[in-house]
Amino acid sequence: MLLIPAIDLKDGRCVRLRQGDLDDATIFSDDPAKIATQWLEQGARRLHLVDLNGAFAGKPKNSEAIKSIIAAIDGEIPVQIGGGIRDLDTIERYLDAGMSYVIIGTAAVKSPGFLQDACSAFPGNIIVGLDARDGKIATDGWSKLTRHDVLDLAKKFEDYGCESIIYTDIGRDGMLTGVNIEATVKLSQHVKIPVIASGGVTNLKDIEDLCAVEHEGIEGVILGRSIYEGTLNFAEAQTFADEYQA
Repeated sequence: MLLIPAIDLKDGRCVRLRQGDLDDATIFSDDPAKIATQWLEQGARRLHLVDLNGAFAGKPKNSEAIKSIIAAIDGEIPVQIGGGIRDLDTIERYLDAGMSYVIIGTAAVKSPGFLQDACSAFPGNIIVGLDARDGKIATDGWSKLTRHDVLDLAKKFEDYGCESIIYTDIGRDGMLTGVNIEATVKLSQHVKIPVIASGGVTNLKDIEDLCAVEHEGIEGVILGRSIYEGTLNFAEAQTFADEYQA
């Protein structure tokens, strides 16, 4: 299973939010490229970037920090990015700059036609980010809860040809309360494409719980606060996941 360190960018810095609240941010570093290199050195096989300002503004906002991370990683591992991606030009710019995957969240829900176009134009490069609470989709940096059902949308987006789905349980993200295994498994059983879990990982027990259901189609998990606050040792956790046998 892939353990994917998250680098959340706000005003050029690496931060973590609680519950997606831009005003409740903990700053972990003023040098995101250094953080990216640190995870690479600890054995990360993919990185997850989020342009938080971009997610709220609806267009890319942390380009300098993002460029510095791409330069630091220098093509050694794939990097994926989400936050504020609302048009095909932005996707093309990110892929040309060296991103491997682009994550479409809010725009996928609000403009399914855009997602369909993106999957056609950039096959294999588009990941859909579904943020949900109690099975319902949230949009706009989680500020709006919709009536859309996660499972229905996931199926529809799979048909469009997206590469995988990142599923975030927003009731748990940044709270270190454990992963919503049940909801994640339910989603991965509903679609054939890989699902990446996100939100709530605290310690090695959560990694073990995810490894136990990996066969259901769970490709990886995104790690944030746990690896920054030290409740989980990244290198140790990735080794554990690689050696895990049910």
